[in-house]
Amino acid sequence: MKQEMTSLGKVGLIGRFKPLHNGGYIMLEAACEQAESVTIGIGSSNKYNLRNPFTGKESEEMICSALKPKFSNYQIVHIPDFAHMPQYRDGQKWRGYVLETFGKLNYFISSNDYVANLLKNDYKIIHPSEIIPAEKQIPLRATEVRYEIAKFGNWKELVPKAVALYLEKNFLIDRFRKEFGIETIAQLAFSQELKEEDLEKEKLHAQEN
Repeated sequence: MKQEMTSLGKVGLIGRFKPLHNGGYIMLEAACEQAESVTIGIGSSNKYNLRNPFTGKESEEMICSALKPKFSNYQIVHIPDFAHMPQYRDGQKWRGYVLETFGKLNYFISSNDYVANLLKNDYKIIHPSEIIPAEKQIPLRATEVRYEIAKFGNWKELVPKAVALYLEKNFLIDRFRKEFGIETIAQLAFSQELKEEDLEKEKLHAQEN
């Protein structure tokens, strides 16, 4: 059931936003419209690789380019991964970092089973579908956007206009294709990666260097 407008109080959420796509923007928009304040965490902010081909700073700038014209009730924080280090693979160091960084919240918004499982005893978890009207929901993953970029597809329709401009202005599309394009196509063209990942896959991705 969709939450009532301005009923959310203080909320937090985490996404990698690599890049910020239309589905992610709609979630951020709904959160900013319905909450007094929103803390947006950029996940995997310490990683730059095939699944994270934009830096944390670049993800932050994408978000600001899309949100600033309409909203001012948000702040952005960077949330690194620790699970690639064997001693932190249980996720508890990451959890502690999140709790210290976000502090007290009324709600934590997440569709990520791994994140929800780690934080369920600390925050009241709500799924994005609870705050986004059904007619506005977009089943889209950043993996799909990266694939469209890599194969010179129609990626611009999948991201906010401000994000498309940012990516092109800063030559990040060219950089992505040069550094990760062939590998992205090879990995995804005939795989099931475009489908929803399960809890175990999310854990494995968190453990990548």
